[in-house]
Amino acid sequence: MAHPVRERAILHVDMDAFFVSVELRERPDLRGRQVIVGAPEGRSVVLSASYECRRLGVKSAMPMATALRMAPQAIVIPPRQGVYTAVSKEIMAVFRSVTPAVQQVSVDEAFLDVTGSIRRLGAPPAIAGQIREELRRELDLPASVGVARNMFVAKIASTRAKPDGLLVVPPDRTVEFLHTLPVSALWGVGRKTEETLATAGLMTVRHVAHTPVPTLTRLLGSAGAHLHALAWGTDDRPVAPHRQEKSLGAEETFASDVADPGKLRAELLRLAYRVAERLRGIGKNAQTVAIKVRYDDFRTVSRSRRLPQPSSSAVTLARAATELLEALLRPGDRIRLIGLRAENLTTEKGFQLSIDRADANWEQAQLAMDRIKTKLGGQVGPASLLDGRRRGGGCEGPQ
Repeated sequence: MAHPVRERAILHVDMDAFFVSVELRERPDLRGRQVIVGAPEGRSVVLSASYECRRLGVKSAMPMATALRMAPQAIVIPPRQGVYTAVSKEIMAVFRSVTPAVQQVSVDEAFLDVTGSIRRLGAPPAIAGQIREELRRELDLPASVGVARNMFVAKIASTRAKPDGLLVVPPDRTVEFLHTLPVSALWGVGRKTEETLATAGLMTVRHVAHTPVPTLTRLLGSAGAHLHALAWGTDDRPVAPHRQEKSLGAEETFASDVADPGKLRAELLRLAYRVAERLRGIGKNAQTVAIKVRYDDFRTVSRSRRLPQPSSSAVTLARAATELLEALLRPGDRIRLIGLRAENLTTEKGFQLSIDRADANWEQAQLAMDRIKTKLGGQVGPASLLDGRRRGGGCEGPQ
C-alpha cells in the first residue's frame, strides 16, 4: 500500500534584535529601554537596535549619527563580535538537535527542514514552539519563527511574526496568505523593481500572480517568470545544510574621507591579509578579486579582475586590488569606504609557472604567520602595516 507523500515542513528561525538581546542578558536593567549596538564614534553604523528604537525609525545599517537624532535617549553599547559568534554556535546547536537539515543564513537566522522530525517531535507548529521555548530557557534569547511549506513563505512568515512570535502558514492557505501582501514581499523585488511594477499597476503579490508571464518578462527580463512562480508560492529549493562559501570579503569605512592614494593602497593590503587568512582557514583559493569604492558623495563603484591562477596569497590579492583601484582613482577623489572581496572560490591550487619564486615565497611566509598566530596569538603581519598601527593608522572594520 502506497503511503501519501508528506508535505514539506520548513521553519525559518530569526533571532530578535540579536546583538541587543545578547547584551541585555548581562544588563537586564536596560530591558524596555532604547538600546543600540554599534561603535558610538566616527562614521559607524547601527548593528542592532532594540524594538523601542525601531519604533522610532532606527534600522540596522543606518548611520549612527542619524539613529541618535531619531532616538536621542538611546544607550549605545560597543559590539562584541566574539561573544555574538559564540552565542550563534549555541543557537545552531539547538537547531541541529531538532534536525540535521539546518541551513544557516547568518549569525542569527537559519532555515530548518523538520519534515523528518514530525514523527518524533510532533507537528511543525509544536516543533517551532519547542525551539522558541528552548532558546528562551537555555539561552535567555527571544526568536521569531515562520512555519510554511517552503523557504520563501517561511521567511515572510517569520518577518511578520516579529518580535518574539510564531506564524504558521498552512500549505493549503499559502496562496491566500501571499496574495494579501505588497509586491515588495517577493524575494528579489527591491526599490527599482517595485517602481517598475508600480508603473504597470502591479502593487500586490496577487497582481503579479494574475499577470501573464510574457508581460512580466517584458517588464523585468528573465526575473519575470521567477517572480510569477513566487507569487503562486512555488519555491522547491531544498534546505542546504552545507552551503558553500562563494566569496569572502572585508571593508573599511574611514573616520574621515581619504584622498591619499598611499593610504588607500595600505588599507587594501591590510584587507588583503585579513581575507587571505580567512581563505586559508577554510582551505579555499580565490579565482577573482573585486574591490568596492565609496566616494565622499556616496557614489559606490565595484570592479573585479580574474587572477591568472587561484590564490590565497595576500600579496597576490593586494596586487590585483591595487591595480583595480589605480584604474579608478582620479586626482581629487576622496574616498569614504574601501573593500576587497575574494570571489569564485575553489579548492583548486594555482601552479607557480614563473622562475621568479617571489609569490610562492610570500605564500610560505603567510602560512608561517598563520601557524605563529594560532600558537602564540597576537598581531603578525608585514612591517609596513604594523608600523602604520603604531603611527595611528586606520583601524580594521568589521568582517
